[in-house]
Amino acid sequence: MRIPFTPLVILTLLAGCNSIQEEEKDATVQEINEVFESRVVYSVRTLTPGDLDAYLTAHPVSHWDSTAITDFYTRRNFQYAWFVNDTLSQAAAGFLALVNSSDIAYRELEALRDSLNDLLRPAQQTPTDTTACDGCRTALELALTSHFFRFADKKYGGVVGKDLHELDWFIPRKKKNYDRLLDSLAAGGMDLRSIEPLHPQYAALKDQLKQYVTLDTLVGWEPILLGERKKILVGDTAQIIPEIRQRLILLGDLITGMDMLVLSSTVYDSTLMHAVVRFQDRHGLEPDGQIGKGMVRMLNFTPAQRVRTMLINMERLRWVPEQYAPNQLLVNIPEYRLHIYENGVEAWNMKVVVGAEATRTVIFSDTLSRIVFSPYWGVPNSIVRNEILPALKKDPNYLSKKGMERIGGTDANPLIRQKPGGGNALGRVKFLFPNSYSIYFHDTPSKGGFARESRAFSHGCIRLSQPQELAEYLLRNDTAWTKEKIKEAMYKGKETWVIPPEKRPVSIGYFTAWVDAKGLLNFRDDVYGHDERLANELFYDPTPPVAIVALTPLEAAP
Repeated sequence: MRIPFTPLVILTLLAGCNSIQEEEKDATVQEINEVFESRVVYSVRTLTPGDLDAYLTAHPVSHWDSTAITDFYTRRNFQYAWFVNDTLSQAAAGFLALVNSSDIAYRELEALRDSLNDLLRPAQQTPTDTTACDGCRTALELALTSHFFRFADKKYGGVVGKDLHELDWFIPRKKKNYDRLLDSLAAGGMDLRSIEPLHPQYAALKDQLKQYVTLDTLVGWEPILLGERKKILVGDTAQIIPEIRQRLILLGDLITGMDMLVLSSTVYDSTLMHAVVRFQDRHGLEPDGQIGKGMVRMLNFTPAQRVRTMLINMERLRWVPEQYAPNQLLVNIPEYRLHIYENGVEAWNMKVVVGAEATRTVIFSDTLSRIVFSPYWGVPNSIVRNEILPALKKDPNYLSKKGMERIGGTDANPLIRQKPGGGNALGRVKFLFPNSYSIYFHDTPSKGGFARESRAFSHGCIRLSQPQELAEYLLRNDTAWTKEKIKEAMYKGKETWVIPPEKRPVSIGYFTAWVDAKGLLNFRDDVYGHDERLANELFYDPTPPVAIVALTPLEAAP
């Protein structure tokens, strides 16, 4: 029977996991490690290559799983791993406990858990006819091993088994060194906690998950209605102020310990304003302290919705490397920011503009290898066709007015570029990381767009709010390129190509939930709908209950 996605399930699992003392965890790990110690015979029973072939024929698995299982038993001289003589080992029970206590509110792992429980339920009863059950033990032995590797692969490498390109994710998927894992199994040195994804964001989100599961289980989350007011300012009086105050306390943005008189006050005071600013900041809103529709919309996301968002992003963290490259340039599309890392630590960040819904910025990774000052802009064919040709019909002088020129092609399909200068669509500098998607960083003459909260309106490339600063940063170790020389090249009007001293890895990612350097949980809107698509892959019921995001009784949230 399919199990619907409910945060209550996760709460039960997390509570069970947290209630285990560290000594008990280590004992379980040790019990399982002992079973895989190949230098000692734990069972008089052994498999034959024929047993293995018959099982794999009857239960087809992936080529990798088939090879992994075969290699595992070959290293063990085909000794049983999950039985001590005729009895299931403590390792089998430990493995079951590990699966049952895992944060597995995904349908793939729920199905694996149910299958494992079904396998072990009859086998835990000692049969009277041991000869008749030899085949049962063989099948169970091999099934447990197969389930173990499936669980490790899903838990560490990702629940979604399909090609991630189908989900518009083109960053290469990380690969676990499973040969090393198998060797550690055989040598008795594997810590089962190594199956957990090691990216620090995974553990940080998992820790935050517990609070939101508790909120969903114990607290009602009725929508707050702003009514006819457009905004509430500090000093204003409004009937919804006590509700907002209570919600910010629950979410950790407002300190507790207030007396009932303050809690029930309808006056928007300065203490509440500081909490509002903190909430706005971690939700990508303008931290102006004004309570408007955008803030109320974010307050009305239910804990169940937030739990789902965290689980979706935890799945993405299974796909990526365990650490960012030390000198990474990372764009997070829903955050509209570029993060610059130096020796593994974020040095600084800046606002960016990303592609609009119809011209999405692609999720991929590459290497920044060129800087171009005073660039030409080769106008894409789609823009020529959809924008420039219609404009030329209305105004034959359109190209000269826009600083453009035709450099080839036909009248029906001309090749057009824009000359360097202040009006150039790329601004005064661009940064290239050659890729098949024709995406790069660049300046822009339209600086006003960076003041907007939602900044998904480019044709796909990434506009930088601080392009000169990035050029200075990337060329800081090149004595030929001083700040003055960089500024001169940007305003010279002649295209100049530069190879920076150090190539920088670039990743363009998509994360709608994360924990920042201050330990604050951040959420952003699912600007391209990627969360919804991934939810359909992960959950039986991709829509959490009570998914209400209300503004007024007659106005639905965008």
